[in-house]
Amino acid sequence: MELSGLTTLRLGGPAGHYFEADSEQTLIAAVKDAEGHGEPLLILGGGSNLVVADEGYPGSVVRVGLRGVTARDGLLSVAAGEVWDEVAARSVAEGLAGIECLSGIPGLAGATPIQNVGAYGQDVSQTVVMVDAYDRATGTMTVLDRSDCRFSYRHSAFKGNARYVVTAVHFQLEDLGGLSKPVMFRDVADALGIEIGGRAPLAEVREAVLAQRRRRGMLLDEADHDTWSAGSFFTNPILTPDQHAEFERRCAAAGIEARPTAYPEADGRLKISAAWLIEHAGFGKGYGSGPVTLSTKHTLALTNRGGASTGDLLKLATEVRDGVSARFGVGLVPEPVFAAPLTW
Repeated sequence: MELSGLTTLRLGGPAGHYFEADSEQTLIAAVKDAEGHGEPLLILGGGSNLVVADEGYPGSVVRVGLRGVTARDGLLSVAAGEVWDEVAARSVAEGLAGIECLSGIPGLAGATPIQNVGAYGQDVSQTVVMVDAYDRATGTMTVLDRSDCRFSYRHSAFKGNARYVVTAVHFQLEDLGGLSKPVMFRDVADALGIEIGGRAPLAEVREAVLAQRRRRGMLLDEADHDTWSAGSFFTNPILTPDQHAEFERRCAAAGIEARPTAYPEADGRLKISAAWLIEHAGFGKGYGSGPVTLSTKHTLALTNRGGASTGDLLKLATEVRDGVSARFGVGLVPEPVFAAPLTW
């Protein structure tokens, strides 16, 4: 099985072994089979946040196909293999608020707590109350509550930790009389004609978010190469006060007066925009002359223009990372998961 056909970047070589699991039982059996043969294991969802080497993946790839959604008293319980945007659409249709601004994000529901998926002022840590998972360390099913998940910005206890295989996610949503949660993203609020922190009908918020994603090339479209990507390739850097002071010093030395907004974190660090850094380091929309370029709509996305290799992708990613570091002294961290043994 060529993994390029199972990732939104459309990159990556073959799997050593490939399985599709449509139940907890078959998923656990596939995991145990890989472990019994001493093979590396890759759990694959929608492939929207994954970079696979040109050589492929040398072990077992298990694709999660568990399906099923139930809703009761605002608790939305979702099997890991459900398409995420269909879950977001269902919550809106049922008048449940809390994930409407996460509409249009590609991938499957089981991946959302791993990455602490977020966009337009919401992330899943605000609504996830439990995660069902197979614990490879004990060989049993387990339930992790929100605190066990250890959510942080685009991170969780699951990311980079092969111990747990997510099988279902439970979201506690709210019935607010057909209205959304407070809208906290300026472009979405402006499109809706409301102030930051205001509310709007759920369906209108969903459509406004989809319009934003479409404009940025973040809605999957076979005909649009700007969507042949893994979404945002870099996370927004979170700097210590000393690191931020050095960044400000470099901006002043370069004569850059308009600086990105610094958003305070609970631990005193400051988050700034990766897109701003990329653009001001000289990498504009559409940058690149090969089969991989920055999106023509959004500088955070690295896109396959057709006929690309993972090597081409990593070459441009390295150029952008090193250029930002040289100009601003800030390190960019990739957001997608790199399938071992891939490094950069």
